This record gives sequence, C-alpha cells and structure tokens, in this order.
Amino acid sequence: SRYADGAAAEVQWFVPGIQQGDRMQIWSQASRLAAQTPAERNRYVDFLRAVSILVVVVGHWLIATAHYVDGTLTPGHLLKSEPGTQWLTWLFQVMPIFFIVGGYSNAVSLESARRKGDEYGVWLAARLNRLVAPLLILIIAWSAIALVMYLVDARPAVIQFTTKAALIPTWFLAIYIMLVILAPAAYRAWRRFGFASFWAFVALAVLTDIAFFAADLRWLGWTNYFWVWLAVHQLGFAWRDGRLSSPVMLLVYSAAGFVTLYLLINQGPYPLAMVGSPDEGLSNTRPPKVTLIALGIFQFGLLLALEGPMRRALDSLRLWTATVLINSMIMTLYLWHITIMTLLGTVLYFAGGFGFGIEPGTPAWWWTRPIWIGVLLLLLFPAAFALSPLERRGRSPGAKIPSAARQIAGAILLCLGISLLAGFGYGGGMFAGQDIASFALVVVGAELSGLLPRLRRTT
Repeated sequence: SRYADGAAAEVQWFVPGIQQGDRMQIWSQASRLAAQTPAERNRYVDFLRAVSILVVVVGHWLIATAHYVDGTLTPGHLLKSEPGTQWLTWLFQVMPIFFIVGGYSNAVSLESARRKGDEYGVWLAARLNRLVAPLLILIIAWSAIALVMYLVDARPAVIQFTTKAALIPTWFLAIYIMLVILAPAAYRAWRRFGFASFWAFVALAVLTDIAFFAADLRWLGWTNYFWVWLAVHQLGFAWRDGRLSSPVMLLVYSAAGFVTLYLLINQGPYPLAMVGSPDEGLSNTRPPKVTLIALGIFQFGLLLALEGPMRRALDSLRLWTATVLINSMIMTLYLWHITIMTLLGTVLYFAGGFGFGIEPGTPAWWWTRPIWIGVLLLLLFPAAFALSPLERRGRSPGAKIPSAARQIAGAILLCLGISLLAGFGYGGGMFAGQDIASFALVVVGAELSGLLPRLRRTT
C-alpha cells in the first residue's frame, strides 16, 4: 500500500466487520499507511477533500425533513419551510472546494503521468477507475430496490420519489467525470495562459447567465455546468502551481468574493440559497450560476489563508490518519449517505413513525438534530467500510485499457444515464421506459469504458 502523489488513497485492506478488533485493525493499518506518506505531499488537499464531503453529507441530512401533517407523513425541505435558514448554505455548499481540490489533484496526477510517460488513455483509465466502481454499485442496488418496490405494488410516486432522492448524489459525479475528461486540455490552457484561462471560463459563465435572465434562454443555462465548474477547477491548477499570493491577499480575494456574492443576490436576480431550489423556478445550482464562482472564491481564499498552520497541524499522525481513512472511502461515503437516511426513515416509519412527530424548525427539532446525525453516522460508516474495497481496487495489471476515444464515448453515455436517473428517478421521465433506457446507458457506458469487468475481479 502507498499514499503517494495520486489524488486518492491507494488502500488495500478489506474490512469484514465493525467489531472492536476490526476497528483497531482499520485504524492501525491506516496509521501505518499515513506514516509512509512522502514529505512533499500537500496533506491539506486531502484534508479539504475529506471535510468538504463530510459537510455535504451532514448538510443533506439536515435539510431533508419529514413529519406528520394531519396524520400523513410528509417529506419536506428545511430551506423551504424555514427560509431563514437559507444563509447556512453559504457554509454548507462546499462543492466549489471539492472542484478546486479536484483541479489540484488532477494537476498532480497529470504531472505524474507525464513523468512516467503515460498516454492520455492510460491516465484517464486510472482516473475513471475509482470514480465509477462505487457509482455502479449504487445504481445497480437502487435498480434492484425499485424493481422490488414495483413487484410489491408500491405506488409509482413513492418509487420515483425514493429513488430520485437516493440518487441525488450522483449528479456531482456526472459533471466531475466530464471535467476529468477535459482536465488535460484545461491544464494545457492553464500552463499557457495562466489566470486568463480562469477568466475566460468566468466570462462564458457570465454571458450564459445574461442569456438566461435577459434573453430568457433557459436551455442555454445548462451549459454552465461546464463553464462554472471549469472556472472553479482552474483555481486548483493555480494552487498547485503556487500562483496564489500571501495569506493577507488571499483574505482580500475572499472578501472580494463575499462582496460580489452579496451584491449578486441583493442587487441582482439570484436567490439566497446556494443549494437546492427553495425559490420556485430559480436556483443557483440547477443550472449553476456565477454565484457559485463567487462563493468558491470567498470560501477558498479563506481556507487557503489557513494552509500554513493547517499543514503543520496535519503533521500530527492522529489527524493525518483520520484524513487518510476518510479519503480511502470518500466516494462510498458520499454516494451512500442519502440511501442510509432513506433506509433509516423507512424503518422508523414502519416502527410507528418514531421521531417524525416533531415539527421541523422548532426548538425541539433542532435539539434532536445531533442525535439524528449521530445515528446516521453510526450507520453510514459500517456500510462504507463494507463497500469501500470496491472503491480502492485498482485495475488488474493485465487488463486491457480501451482507447481514449472509447473511454470518452463510454463516459459520456454513462454520465447521460446518471443525469437522467438523478433528475427523474425510477418510474419518472419524459417518456415511458426512460428509467430503463437511462440504466442501459449507464451499463453500456461502463462497458465501453472497460469498467464493468473490474467488478467481477479480485485483486
């Protein structure tokens, strides 16, 4: 095992259970791995990746509400029922941080590939490998659950709502996979043009928003999934190249991002909430808006100003071991956290609706949130321990790597299928059988990319 210059942990243990001895073994193995970390590795990158995903997980658990209204269990959204909480999304919307960290990690892996003489197809296969395997397991699992629900005559609306909710996390991987495909070209643009490449994507995002609001070209707004996140991704390249200034200037950039975000919301047409769509017909995320770039600069300037002391703190073996452990199963944690919440909610519902009698937003509801989140964490981590070996498996040394063109074609099909399933769930869609067609796109895309056979191999 090693934890070298790649973007993620290359952990090789398998966790059979969660007994006390197993937990000690997990920690000791992670500790040994952490102790082998090269001195030149920027541990703060891994720390931010781990923290950002955990913040997303807790945020999703917090804003999803359900309680009994006139004897009927009614799902809800905290940002809609309690609009005064929308400002919290400026803290909980940390996807810009994850994309910036992704830019840094992609730069590191591209530099490593160049030193080893690896071609684009070899590099791409390695990057897709860890992202897609845990994703496929989630998609297949919920396909089976949806089928069982259909066979036991569950209401179509229930099937659609449940599966759509559980698959919400997959939207992020759909766009991130596309950015991975574009990363080498984006990195070349960065190496040649520097910050001009960042501002070019910002300009495209601004023009897209102008067309969205002024010309009512709503369809064009969906291209901002590329322009907004590519712009944020470029900041990761800047970080890797050491092109960012002193902590004082980083705080200035952060303040500028905050002021820009404030003005866009208070003087412009943008809503306050940085996640979801609590404002009818308008969202900062669906499709993305330039507000997410301003938010990313605000957050990142602040966090990067702390890089020096945080890197010294991460010299602590205990803190670094925890970071290594979380990163070793980070995609599994992210992908399955809503599934765990859905399953717990189902159990509580059939147990008489225990806990669902408290009205969201009340003091009693807020006092019980730490218990709710704590129970979910206790359920999520064992599930992640059990499923994460798939995330850590490497491609078999003798496995044939498909051509770059085939991998790209497969990834596009896979991402299209993921996006449709995340947007409509099973049982929903614009035409009959769309869910089946979407699932087929995922499977065919994974097969084209050479990722399906991996699931049947052991290493």
